[in-house]
Amino acid sequence: MIETNHLVIGSGVAGLTYAVKMAEKFPNRTITIVTKGDEDESNTKYAQGGVAVVLDSEEDSFQKHIQDTLIAGDGLCDLSVVEMVVKEGPKRLQELVLWGANFDVNDKGEFALGKEGGHSEYRVIHHKDITGYEVERALLARLHQLPNIQLLTHHFAIDLITEHQLQISQNEDQISCYGAYLFNDKTKSIFTIKADTTLLASGGIGYVYGHTTNPVIATGDGIAMAYRAKAQIKDMEFVQFHPTALYTSEGGSSFLISEAVRGFGAYLRNTNGYRFMPDYDDRAELASRDIVSQSIDSELKKSGASHVYLDCTHLDIEAFKSHFPNIYETCKNSHIDIAKDWIPVVPASHYLCGGIVVDKNGKTSINNLFACGECSRTGLHGANRLASNSLLEALVYAHNIFLYHSSFQKKSKNVLIPNWNDSGTVTTKENIVIKHNLKELQALMQDYVGIVRNNDRLTKAITRLDLIYAEIQELYRISKINIAICELRNMINVAHLIISQSLERKENKGGYFNVDNKV
Repeated sequence: MIETNHLVIGSGVAGLTYAVKMAEKFPNRTITIVTKGDEDESNTKYAQGGVAVVLDSEEDSFQKHIQDTLIAGDGLCDLSVVEMVVKEGPKRLQELVLWGANFDVNDKGEFALGKEGGHSEYRVIHHKDITGYEVERALLARLHQLPNIQLLTHHFAIDLITEHQLQISQNEDQISCYGAYLFNDKTKSIFTIKADTTLLASGGIGYVYGHTTNPVIATGDGIAMAYRAKAQIKDMEFVQFHPTALYTSEGGSSFLISEAVRGFGAYLRNTNGYRFMPDYDDRAELASRDIVSQSIDSELKKSGASHVYLDCTHLDIEAFKSHFPNIYETCKNSHIDIAKDWIPVVPASHYLCGGIVVDKNGKTSINNLFACGECSRTGLHGANRLASNSLLEALVYAHNIFLYHSSFQKKSKNVLIPNWNDSGTVTTKENIVIKHNLKELQALMQDYVGIVRNNDRLTKAITRLDLIYAEIQELYRISKINIAICELRNMINVAHLIISQSLERKENKGGYFNVDNKV
């Protein structure tokens, strides 16, 4: 068993920011970061946009940013949380700069501010189109300078340790977290890590869907662990979809075809070659992200096709290359010549607005358990996230959790934690079963619990999901731990939460649309 003061599960901007702050202020405390992949593999790494921060006091204001966030959230944001996050933004950004993060500047040497969908002013600070990658780089560089941080790569958190695992009788409102059971993917061994506090900073759930802009690690592990530990989970029905991801028959992680391509004049066509967007909205391809996604979804359901097309063949190709060199090269590498070929595209899951319920200090409903970043539900996003508010939220809440732990040093109870018991289990030879059920789950979520939902499809999805759950739960029970089966187990839990909370919502809001809820 390893003992640590502060356990962090996840190595994105949320977990790294918190860890660096704690290690800097408390050199005598130990911080252990666990990540199931390489140290830099996280949703943060793939965040293209930037950090939304009010820096231009002449044209912009906190109030404008607050109002934009509230409008995007469609009436479900927590106003006090929105005000707090927006007003803390400039301070948290300055810390990133001090840690060495580089952001684009203009000819005057000032930060170059971008403007994205839903923003009324230019306020998005960025590093080219790889802002998340740059933030991750700077945080890891600072982290490696701090000797009291231990970073365990290729370690998978199986489950949180609470009274349930300890078989201690406890009221639901008195559950505490004592750490986690970890699986070392290199040695294939399981060990216990006991911690005074545990922070879930485990990212999103995109891989639950057949098409996603998220990396393959985004399997909702933190949310699933918290759910099994009886933490409060909310707003899971609010999954944001990006309308145009490059379609591949394999599914999984998809390359984004920027909305700016449609702004440049590209047309969306169905498999018959028909340009359909003018039938749905007067703005055609320039309608808002949710409208375009819903329109594509409608075309796919009517035709039974797997994708639609983005037609750029009528555009100035040399100008296109200049504006979108990465998109041009990615298409070329996929044997798509945009001068004469249409680009196959499909909506892809992009971001989860709900998750583990936390207060302003990042505290969950379980003692000594905290959550930060995309796995958390803070109240900032409401029913729909405003672009580039996610990195901002992670920075602010990581700081709040740090402040809380600076004021209230937690000490874990002196409880006896048993070793992981896998007696009677065998190394599974049923990897084909895991792979088959993963594909079935992703197809189920894509087809039945996607952009446009209805109660009949959601009810059928629950029935089919129960069959997958029963088969995988039995396989998990008799098998020695491996990451593939643990991830699938987590994704099934997440899918159950999305479907059940979708059925509970009787009003369409933000990113959630159910045809049976129409007034």
